[in-house]
Amino acid sequence: MEVLQRATVPQFTQFSRPKWKPPKHRLVCCFGLESHNSIELHQDRLQSLDDGSERTQNDVWRLFTEAQRNIMYLNKQRVQAIEELEEMKREQKSLLEKIEQLEGQAHASSEEDPSSISSELLLRIDSMVLTGILDTREASGFRGLLTDTKLRVADYFSNMMSKSDSEVLAALRHFSNKRKMKCFHIIHICTEMEPVASVGSLASYVTSLSHVLQKQGNLVEVILPNSCVCLVAMRYSHIQPSISLQQGRKFLTYDIYASLNLEKVKSLREIEAEVFSYFNGQLHRNRIWTGVVNGIGVTFIQPVYYSSFFSNEKIYGYSNDFERFSYFSRASLDYILKSGKQPDVLHIHNWETSIVGPLFWDVFVNQGLAATRILLTCQSFNSQCLEQPDKLAMCGLDPARLHRHDRLQDNNKLHLVNILKAGVVYANKVIVMSSIHSKDQIISTMSHGLEVVLGTHKDKLLIAPFGYDDSNWDPSCDKFLPQSYSADDMGGKAVSKVALQQQLGLPGDVSSILVGCIFSEDSDVDLEILKSLAWDSSRRGVQDRNVRFLDKYDESLSHLIFAGSDIILCTFNDPMVQVPLKAIKHFIDPNSQRTRLSEYIINTFANVPLSQALNEIKNKRSQWDEKIKDAMSKDLSWDGECYDVHVSAYTLLKK
Repeated sequence: MEVLQRATVPQFTQFSRPKWKPPKHRLVCCFGLESHNSIELHQDRLQSLDDGSERTQNDVWRLFTEAQRNIMYLNKQRVQAIEELEEMKREQKSLLEKIEQLEGQAHASSEEDPSSISSELLLRIDSMVLTGILDTREASGFRGLLTDTKLRVADYFSNMMSKSDSEVLAALRHFSNKRKMKCFHIIHICTEMEPVASVGSLASYVTSLSHVLQKQGNLVEVILPNSCVCLVAMRYSHIQPSISLQQGRKFLTYDIYASLNLEKVKSLREIEAEVFSYFNGQLHRNRIWTGVVNGIGVTFIQPVYYSSFFSNEKIYGYSNDFERFSYFSRASLDYILKSGKQPDVLHIHNWETSIVGPLFWDVFVNQGLAATRILLTCQSFNSQCLEQPDKLAMCGLDPARLHRHDRLQDNNKLHLVNILKAGVVYANKVIVMSSIHSKDQIISTMSHGLEVVLGTHKDKLLIAPFGYDDSNWDPSCDKFLPQSYSADDMGGKAVSKVALQQQLGLPGDVSSILVGCIFSEDSDVDLEILKSLAWDSSRRGVQDRNVRFLDKYDESLSHLIFAGSDIILCTFNDPMVQVPLKAIKHFIDPNSQRTRLSEYIINTFANVPLSQALNEIKNKRSQWDEKIKDAMSKDLSWDGECYDVHVSAYTLLKK
């Protein structure tokens, strides 16, 4: 057994055109060789010399003979050099043709003809009928679905064609069920979105969920707060300049945002219209910017008078956070009303936009938004924001009406209002993101003082697991692996194991059991405990030379460790549980000492100690392999259970 640790800046191999270098030869001294007639003339002259100069004649002939040999050698070297040059040209041409061919294949695979995908799917359906895993009635329904030209079948199934029949069938059923569901207009009001503004799990959650929702035909928009910094020179060429007038002259200013990464925003532009919002007793003007992030329409709201609210380097952590985010929440609702939008769902997140709940129901619902409903998502209940009740009046709320135990009053500090509680009370549905804990566990042990309110509103509480980006971590199409593999064809896993052993200087034995552990600096993994675990394993026959501790960040090596390891030791304290999910998709036991996992992981892997896992691999290999292959076939992406829970919540909201 070998133990690996810490391998997590991608490194890409670049092909470059080979540069020809002339062959190196010895330095040859040559003399000029004249014509044949000139040689005979030289010979006649030499014969007319005095017979007493025989030594001189011999010297001349010796020099002449050496010159001939040198010229012949030079000609031979010249011919050889020309042949070598031609060979290198042929090799260069062959290499360039191969590169062009590979690039063409990659381009073709990335833009495969949609009709080809549909045709292949129809043939796969025929195969499933003939093998008995699909009945003719359901197959007929799938064929009708695939022949509907209005549906973007290729977008959904482009990465599925290498999967097994069972996986393709599951995807077909999933696609068919989603087509029957009502499509929704959803507007996220939030403070993070990857890659524009990212601090924690909220950013990737908003981006990934929005992407899969829109891919299934829903209309999704995101509203984010923005701030402005005036620059001497424009940092981003795609940002349009705004024009301001001062003393009769025009000045160009360029707007960027202190805590935002705008490089990934396409078509960023300012809307030339005045949008006002209420705050602290007055109406204040906001600048509105729009752009597209990962195919999702995004609106940036930039305060003018309160420009300092979002000109900070960080998104959170300031004494006026309530004022900042209550201004943004109110401005978002004023913008939605001004633009005439009538979304099905306003999707708010954590305490930062929870104030949207009471604002919507107390101020906005009767202004053309009667059909809209509120969904609150909480990444956790750690941060809740407690404030003086009087501050609620700044965004237009009535403190006296809301400072009550059944509304915003904090359950412990009765003189304060709890802003996260406002979201829970006023939202129509609440989704808590957790891949591990049950609803009862969250209410009883993880609510941080909100036990009473969560218990009161338990019926509208839903639990959704995080997904993960399987396009980057799917071993069947992972660009970092020497050979791809899947649950139906595991040959590439052995190749990855050998490659990993070679890269780390470990003995190249495919039959050995390889154990890996990947964690970040801020994780709760105790390095000394991990070393003790490796040492304990060494007493059962593992040599110290077979243990590697790597203290570096390497994306390609991280992929190789997942693919080449038989067991991954991991922690489940990561709220998004990314390491265990990747481990399952790569045919690895996510062995852990921790409990309270999702039902599937708990029943399958979580309570298995390392020693038992090693024993099962050695003595019950076929049973172990079947268990892992079953895990690999699970849909752990954002398109899976996470999507289903949210669509179910949206559907319940509209009933």
